[in-house]
Amino acid sequence: MAESALTNTGAVATTPAGWRQVTSDWSSDQRAFKKVSWGKAMMWIFLLSDTFIFSCFLLSYMTVRMSTTVPWPNPSEVFGLHLFGQNIPLILIAIMTFVLITSSGTMAMAVNYGYRRQRKTTAILMLVTAFFGATFVGMQAFEWTKLIMEGVRPWGNPWGAPQFGSTFFMITGFHGTHVSIGVIFLIIIAHRVWRGDYDVERRGFFTSRKGNYEIVEIMGLYWHFVDLVWVFIFAFFYLW
Repeated sequence: MAESALTNTGAVATTPAGWRQVTSDWSSDQRAFKKVSWGKAMMWIFLLSDTFIFSCFLLSYMTVRMSTTVPWPNPSEVFGLHLFGQNIPLILIAIMTFVLITSSGTMAMAVNYGYRRQRKTTAILMLVTAFFGATFVGMQAFEWTKLIMEGVRPWGNPWGAPQFGSTFFMITGFHGTHVSIGVIFLIIIAHRVWRGDYDVERRGFFTSRKGNYEIVEIMGLYWHFVDLVWVFIFAFFYLW
C-alpha cells in the first residue's frame, strides 16, 4: 500500500504543468478525436493556417498605417459613391457586408437541411449562397475598377500614403479569391447534392459515405470563416 501510494505521489510530482498538462491529457484520451472525420479535421487545420495568414496581413496593415508619416486616405471619402446628387460614404461596402453576412445565414440553413437529408432544399440554399458570394465578388470588382480609374495603384494613390494601394489590393484581393473559390465549390457540391450523389454514394470527388451530408458542413465551415474574416477587414480597413 505504501509502495503504491509512493508510486502515485511520484506520478503526480512528475506530471507536466500548464499547457503541457493540457497536451498530455488530450493525447492520452482515445475518445478526444475518435468521432472527428478526416475531412472535417483537415478543414479545421486549413482554416487555422489561413487564420495565421490573414492575421499577418491585418497586422502588417496596422503597422504600416501607424508608422507612415504621410496622411492616410479617409475611407469615407475614398469608398463613397455619388448617388442622387450627393456623396454617400461606404454605401457600397455596407451592401457588400450585408450580402456576405446574409449568405452565412443561407449556408447555415443548407447545413441544417443537409443533415435532414432534404437534398433539393439543401442544394437550392447552397446555390443561393453561391449567388450571394458571386454578387459580393461582382461588387468588389466594381470597387476595384472605380479606384483604379481614380488613380489608385499598388505603389501609390492620389489621396496620400502610397501604402494604401498595396495593402488594399493585397488584403481585399486575397479575401476575394477565397470567396471566388468558395462560390465554385458551392456550385459543384450543390450539383452533386441535387443529383443525389450522397444518397447513392456515387463515385467521384467530394463523395462521402452513403446518406452522409457531412461535405455540406465542411463547406459551411469554410464559408463561415470567409464571412468572419470579412468582418475584421471591414472593421480595420473601412471603419478605421
